[in-house]
Parts: sequence; C-alpha cells; structure tokens
Amino acid sequence: MASKLDALNRWVDEVARLTQPDRIHWCDGSEAEYQALVELMLDTGDLTELNPATHPNCYLHRSNPSDVARVEHLTFVCPANAEDAGANNHWMAPDEAHRKIDALFAGCMKGRTLYVVPYCMGPIDSPLARCGVEITDSPYVVANMRVMTRMGEAALARIERDGGFVKGLHSIGDLDPAKRFIMHFPEELTIKSIGSGYGGNALLGKKCHALRIASWQARQEGWLAEHMLILGLESPQGEIHYVAAAFPSACGKTNLAMLIPPAAYPGWKVWTIGDDICWMQPGPDGRLWAINPEAGFFGVAPGTSRSTNPNALAMLDHDAIFTNVAETADQQPWWEGLPEGKPARDWQGRDYDPANGPAAHPNSRFTVSARQCPSWSPRSEDPQGVPISAIIFGGRRESLVPLVFEARDWKHGVLVGAAMGSETTAAATGAVGVLRRDSMAMKPFCGYNFADYFAHWLSFDRPNAKLPKVFHVNWFRKADGKFVWPGFGDNMRVLEWIVGRCKDAVGAVETPIGNLPRREDLNLAGLSLSDAQLDLLLGVDREGWAREYAGIAEYLDSFGERTPAALKQEHARVRDELAAAPAAPPRAAVG
Repeated sequence: MASKLDALNRWVDEVARLTQPDRIHWCDGSEAEYQALVELMLDTGDLTELNPATHPNCYLHRSNPSDVARVEHLTFVCPANAEDAGANNHWMAPDEAHRKIDALFAGCMKGRTLYVVPYCMGPIDSPLARCGVEITDSPYVVANMRVMTRMGEAALARIERDGGFVKGLHSIGDLDPAKRFIMHFPEELTIKSIGSGYGGNALLGKKCHALRIASWQARQEGWLAEHMLILGLESPQGEIHYVAAAFPSACGKTNLAMLIPPAAYPGWKVWTIGDDICWMQPGPDGRLWAINPEAGFFGVAPGTSRSTNPNALAMLDHDAIFTNVAETADQQPWWEGLPEGKPARDWQGRDYDPANGPAAHPNSRFTVSARQCPSWSPRSEDPQGVPISAIIFGGRRESLVPLVFEARDWKHGVLVGAAMGSETTAAATGAVGVLRRDSMAMKPFCGYNFADYFAHWLSFDRPNAKLPKVFHVNWFRKADGKFVWPGFGDNMRVLEWIVGRCKDAVGAVETPIGNLPRREDLNLAGLSLSDAQLDLLLGVDREGWAREYAGIAEYLDSFGERTPAALKQEHARVRDELAAAPAAPPRAAVG
C-alpha cells in the first residue's frame, strides 16, 4: 500500500534534482537539531551570540543590507486567470512564473544543505490547523520556523495522516535583488521564493502560507484567514470574551494583543492568543471560532519598551533570535525606544555613528516562542480555538474618524472593514496624511481578488449564524499636532465598551456611520480629557464623512463588476443617511 508521504518524497527528489544540494536533511524539530543549527551558524558567522549572562540562548542575525523587508513589488499571486488575482495583487501567468523562478533555482543549492521542514500551522491536533512543508537552504530559516510553527516529527505525522500539505520552496540564492521573487500558486497550494532570507519572504509558513495561500483555501472551504490579533478580555468575575482585531502596520497591533490594563481596571486581565494572524471558522453553535496558526512572535523591535509593551519586553531576555538590531558594548541587544543602554555596533555590525542612521534597522525583528509572553493564554493550544465576540478594524487617522464606533450589522461591518485605511507619515513616504485604503489590513496579503474576498465575508451572514459584532477604532486622532487619546493600556477602556456592546450591557448613540459611545458609556476615570477633546473623539463630522464616502465609492468601483452589489447597496444606504442627517446629528441613545 502506498504511503501518503510518497507525494512528499517525490517532490523532495524533484527539488533536489533542480537545486543540486550537497546533502539533504529532514528536520525533526528536536532541541538537539536546533542547537546543532545554532552551532553551525555561529561557525559561519550567520549568528552572533549575545551576552549569556543577560540574554541566555539569544542570538543576533544580520541580514544583507539589501534584504531587510517584504518586497511587495516582487510578490506575485499566480492563478490561471488574472481576474482571480485581482487588482490588489501582482499577477503572472503560472507557466511563466514557474519558468522564471525555476531558472533561478537551477543549481542554486550546490555546496549547501537542502533542509526539509514539515510544519503545522495551528495546534497539532486542531481541525482548523493546516500543514505545509518548506524546503530551504537556510539554517536561519529552519531555526525561525521551529519557533514560529509546530515543526518537525509531529507535523510530519499529521501530514501522513491527512495526505495534503502546502508546498513551499525557498532559497536565499545569491541575495541579488534583481533575482528576487516570491511566487504563490494558490490553485496548486504551492509557494516559491528565492533571493531573500528575510522574514515573510523566507519563513514561508507566515504571510505566504498563513495568509496568501490560506485565504484562498479559506474561501474554497468556508472559513477566514485574516491578518488579525486575537486577545481574551477577562473581567474580575472571570468572564472572558475573545476579540479579533485587524490593523495595518504602525497601528499598535502587538501592543494591543499584549495590553496590560491600567490602574482603573483592578482585577481585569488581557490574555494573548496571537498578535498577527487569525483563522476563523463557523462552529456548530453558529459562532466564529478562531485559532492563531503561529506558535511564536516575529515582532518589530524598535519602539518596544517597558512603557509601550512591557509584556513583549519581558519575553525577550532569553531564548530569542534577534534580526538587524544593534548591540551594546557588552553584547546586549539594543534598539531605538529602549531608555537604558546605548549602542556600540549598529545593525550592520559597524561602530555606531549617528551619521549612518538609526542604530537598529527600523524593521529589525525578534523571534520568540509565544509561550514566553507573560500574557500568553493556554487557550492558544485549544484544538477547537476560541469563540470570537467582536471583530475590530482600525487605522491611523489624524482627523475625522472617531475613537470607536460599532457597525449596524454584519453587512455594514464588512463595508467598514473594506473601507478602512491609514494615513502615511513623512518618514515613510515624504508626504503626510496620504490615505491608503487597506481592506481588513489585508492589502499585501489577500491571495485573491478583493471583490471576491468581500463577497466571501458577506457569505457568512446566513440563517442561524451568531456572528461577532463589528467595530472600528482609531487611537490616533490629533489636535494641535498632539494625540488626543492616551492609547496603550488605556485602550482597555474602549475594549470594555466593545465587550459591553456584545453583551447588550452598555449604551450607545446611533449615527449614520454607526453606533458611538456617549461619555457616560466609557470609563474615563483618571483621564484628563476636556469636553472639547471628548467631543472630538466621540463626534461625527457629517460633511467630512460625506467626502469620505465619496472616496469609498471610488475605491469599491476600482474592483470592477465583481464588487458585490450588496456592498454597494450598503454604501449607498450610509451615504444617503449622511446626506439626510443634520450637520450635528441628534445624539439619541440606542439600547
């Protein structure tokens, strides 16, 4: 009888013939294997050991300076039909894409080891989990995949049980940016990536599998693969509500996932399920149940400190891999935002000189097991996942968008998510306040046409469904150039209102854009916010929102005829209500 691993063995043989490695190593995920990889990378200079007294089992990796971030312009989604990829993706015909990238793979592993990395995204026995195998020539990738996924023998055993897996082929190549591509073939459940050793370009279980390929799988199979954190909010009475939240970059996603309640919330706890990716599936009870498919955090280091995210900092003093951070004179990791210590060597290993720019690369990272987070929830390993009470969307908006509002229903919530966006900063683009729409924070990650993606979201509104309520938040409202809302731990006050709305236990005001809290609906104890500031945070500028909805209409139209009619109808409903509303809408409470 043929083994279900025959297909895997044949694929490994095919790849070996193409790439011509000196040897093949099947990864078992053991501690001994990990230590052997670390020793190898210390010998080759790919890793530097950090101070064992202050940071035991911590190591620093320095990327090639040309290889420090995702490369969206070199990232392709390659279904047979270009329309299935959509305007939100770069498309290449699959035959052409295979030919182009396979020519670069030919002979690329000569003198190197080919590592076969079986992994499981999600708890190993979860029905929501999915498996993959990454072939790579990078021991750094293998080490990171061991932290970020359930990798090794247990994953291989599940692949043998299930039969199917996502195929991921990766090589660092020669790190030439002109020979760098990340190709996704969703109809083949295949990923090919060459020319980069960085993060999501190389750890193929992360964005490539868990979002681009998984979003395609999710549409086929009736679930959702989303760029969302998952947290649990526990009251002093022990009641826990789980919330999923989607934010574009630079909007505080990891900080929210690991939030510590402020002094005004004695007895409250926040539990971290995940900070980046959420897979949700309808359960027998009609609710959406979610897992975090990852087993670790691949977080941005700069800005992480005791004041912004003490839980994150607390997990980084042992058993962590740092990428492109700076070093102090006594070999401790350092990055901008840390109040103590000073850099002696920058992220490229040079003696630190402010004239060369930041000491740590702005996109420098840490890789660490999720279990090291003080707020880690054991429910992260629950095979059934956790039930989601609320879905939150949010972006960085200096004006117009209130602190928080609740969508009227699921259809309105899909529109709110589809329309969300963030304003750019001068540091990133050279222009301030340029609004970029980023539907559900999935613009770089949705593996198919956004119009079909919106339709898939709408499809969950069916009889007997008990869907989460949908909200939008904005921590970044400004007045006189300063943030109005304190943010960080005080975002707990908004989360409390959101959970209260899910339980029908707190009031709100109905407006054309959604339901907003009144001042008395939020716990504002200990905050120094003036009446004018509260009016700014909780008000609706009808004329400004009318202009916003005109822009949303153009955005939805950009996806052509596939854009769901129901979404356009919902847009028209809100637009018409805005037109009919008085300049200052009456603040009548709703239940």
